[in-house]
Amino acid sequence: MTLITADFVLTCNEAFEIIEEGAVLFDSHILEVGKSEELKAKHPNVTVIETPKNSVIMPGLINSHVHLEFSANQSMLRYGDFIPWLRSVIQHREELSALATTELITCKLQEMLKSGTTTLGAISSFGADLEACVQTPQRVVYFNEVLGSVPSAVDAMYGDFRGRLESSKEFTCKRFIPAVSVHSPYSTHPILARKALQIAKEEGCVVSTHFMESPAERAWIDEGSGDFQTFFSAFNPHAKPMCSAEEYLELFSQNPTLFTHGVQANEQELHVIANQNATLTHCPVSNRLLGVGKLDIKAVQKQNINLTLGTDGLSSNISLSLWDEMRSSLMMHPELELSHLAKTLLQSVTCNAAHALNVPCGRLEKELSADLIVATLPQACESEDVALQLILHTHQTHLIFIDGEKQC
Repeated sequence: MTLITADFVLTCNEAFEIIEEGAVLFDSHILEVGKSEELKAKHPNVTVIETPKNSVIMPGLINSHVHLEFSANQSMLRYGDFIPWLRSVIQHREELSALATTELITCKLQEMLKSGTTTLGAISSFGADLEACVQTPQRVVYFNEVLGSVPSAVDAMYGDFRGRLESSKEFTCKRFIPAVSVHSPYSTHPILARKALQIAKEEGCVVSTHFMESPAERAWIDEGSGDFQTFFSAFNPHAKPMCSAEEYLELFSQNPTLFTHGVQANEQELHVIANQNATLTHCPVSNRLLGVGKLDIKAVQKQNINLTLGTDGLSSNISLSLWDEMRSSLMMHPELELSHLAKTLLQSVTCNAAHALNVPCGRLEKELSADLIVATLPQACESEDVALQLILHTHQTHLIFIDGEKQC
């Protein structure tokens, strides 16, 4: 057993309880959380780790939506508008895929770990990131993605998806959990989506999907018009939307789902997501770089939707650090009170994300897995300011534990 102490312990529970001069007792799981002096007196013979002054113990961070297969991109893709970006992805896909070796993806995962990300939801389109995700010490929920809009290709696309899913299932363990992703309403035929979602339901898999990311998607799904009409006409002059937004949401009614982006989702669609007890994942930097708008966090909170945060991939971001993502979110939502938003963001990458991904961590609470990190602030601060100051100043973590094991 190990007892680790710090100036502050952020439990990141629903009440966002903060313990001053606190400590966590753990082995592979959390055994007790409380005041440092009390736990030292109660357990005089345990190994004690005294952290530096102004340190904070909190749960490991959880990135609920990240694409690793485009990790080689730096300046190759176009930003500013969704459709030009999408065209650039198609243009450079083979080159970027070739550059995104297992070694490169492993390096990106290690960078994420050093910044405090101990769990991630990896969206895998091709399976090229499988080896790196299996080997990483982090907890990975591995979303095998299905997409394809041509009816005649549904069987082939489903076969490819099933093959990748079965390959990933060979590595199932407590730190590697296969899951299912349906790409989006504009790219995935409903027949294909239903088949994948049925498998997810039968096998108890968590599901992820992109939903209402851009104005182009909104116009296409609602009216069959806009930028996607021009885009799809190059492949099929008779292309039309495959389903309405309501019909697409209904496909997921029997699956625990993370809907990603939701920037263009309307009040009724948010209401449906709330009624499904689903999650909405916010990717603020990606949204800004692709010019799709800004998530209405107030509307999401009004519907009491579970909110998580993701970095998306380096195809639409310059960092996979959740601290960078939280800092960006603080600046992108000036309508929200700063300290309250900071707490919301920290919960979105801890307890909320753990609930969404169905992993046994995300809170410093007895019997949960001992996934925890220590961050050190540059100066002392008041308890009520800890959340905000952590986001503003943290880049790397001082200590990282996953299942109680110290990470390098």
